[in-house]
Amino acid sequence: METLHEPWLRGPMSGLDPLIAPILYAFEQAREDLRTYTCGLITEQIWATPHSLGSVGFHINHIAGSTDRLITYLQGKQLSEAQMSALHAEHQPGASLDELLAALDSSFQHAEAVVRALHPSRLTEPREVGRKRLPTTVIGLLTHIAEHTQRHVGQAICAAKMARAS
Repeated sequence: METLHEPWLRGPMSGLDPLIAPILYAFEQAREDLRTYTCGLITEQIWATPHSLGSVGFHINHIAGSTDRLITYLQGKQLSEAQMSALHAEHQPGASLDELLAALDSSFQHAEAVVRALHPSRLTEPREVGRKRLPTTVIGLLTHIAEHTQRHVGQAICAAKMARAS
């Protein structure tokens, strides 16, 4: 049986500049890792907070929400009231694993469409983040979205393993 390589080792993405591709690889890696490590968890395990750490549910919600918020900044916009409300609700338990993963996939699909439409010549364009309008660039946001996603995937994996062991 052949080992499936991680997304970034599966070759270039057709029609996509290699400077833009890493964020899409990060999204695919997140989808695959979260499906693998959360498979079979029940809703109580998804929302468990062993040792007072963030739950699997929180991390999946946070990945989806932060991707949405950061893509808003990438588009040169500020956050809406609905996005702010969603941010404050990320810790609230209740959604099933299927619901969480579907929301994550929806957030990633929207982000992927925005990213695919980017021309590489725009990577150095300035952007502002947050109410303080902190300075960054398009490539800075893309990099942060990818690394932030992977950071929370790792935390979700740890939370899933701890929830299984409890």
